Amino acid sequence: MTRIHTHTISLGLIGSGVIAWAFAGRPLTAAHDLKVPLNPMGINGGPYGEVLAMAMQGPINTYSEIGISGQAHNHAEGEKCERHDDHAASAKSTPAPKRTFQQFLVSLEKAAEARTNPYSAGEALKRHLRRQAEDKLRFAYKLDPAHYGNYNALHFFLTEPAVSTRPQLTRAAAKLAEDTIQYSLKQENDPRAALTAAAAATNILQLMFEDHKSEAPKFTTQQMRQFLNVLDYSLARYETIAKQWDESKNWELLSPQRITECDERFQFICKIRHASEQTIVRFEQKVQAQASN
Repeated sequence: MTRIHTHTISLGLIGSGVIAWAFAGRPLTAAHDLKVPLNPMGINGGPYGEVLAMAMQGPINTYSEIGISGQAHNHAEGEKCERHDDHAASAKSTPAPKRTFQQFLVSLEKAAEARTNPYSAGEALKRHLRRQAEDKLRFAYKLDPAHYGNYNALHFFLTEPAVSTRPQLTRAAAKLAEDTIQYSLKQENDPRAALTAAAAATNILQLMFEDHKSEAPKFTTQQMRQFLNVLDYSLARYETIAKQWDESKNWELLSPQRITECDERFQFICKIRHASEQTIVRFEQKVQAQASN
């Protein structure tokens, strides 16, 4: 599938979802008696939300790349290839081929994001683009809280002061992780949700480890052990549902790239789990040594 087709489908899905949401949500927002969080058509956390969350990955990547590095890497590579092709064409002294309509659409898409300023992106522009990426990540996360990529990207934005435009650090990131664990472990038909819960558990453990380095740590090693158990449960749940998918052949519905992605994530989280247990053991030994003195 070409890049222009991918973006066209993504924009179409996002546009259709927003329009449907707007029409369905208008009578609900007008009802002042409703006190619960609104979710018109059940988009947030529903099947359509999952599709919209995946469709937003392209635009989110573009904003975050420009906001952090000052340029979109994919576009820069594309321009480099175009310059190389132009040079090769001129060297051969052959007439340039006629432009197709698809190439015209690609050029329009690039023009929308191309920088005409000869100077590098300023800090104000980078912050603006990071804010846009962060807002889109929050929106995408609400659509599908069990989406591995969207959750981890939002967690990164919350915990990295150099990237986040609303740095909230430990408290907000921990709540986000806990909410993600609770939601993801309720999903019984998709093993990938359990991987998201496992990733959230590792993030909470990392926050606890950072806190333990302070002079007055708030978290005990017992609390660390509790979330290590949550991590173990999430990994075991992934293996259980993955075996069910083997029997039902649901894995065959995914592309080989997606299957490889799940395997790599599982192996990566298992390595983090092993390192986390070793860290907890060291903290426990340190506490025991201090108690004996």
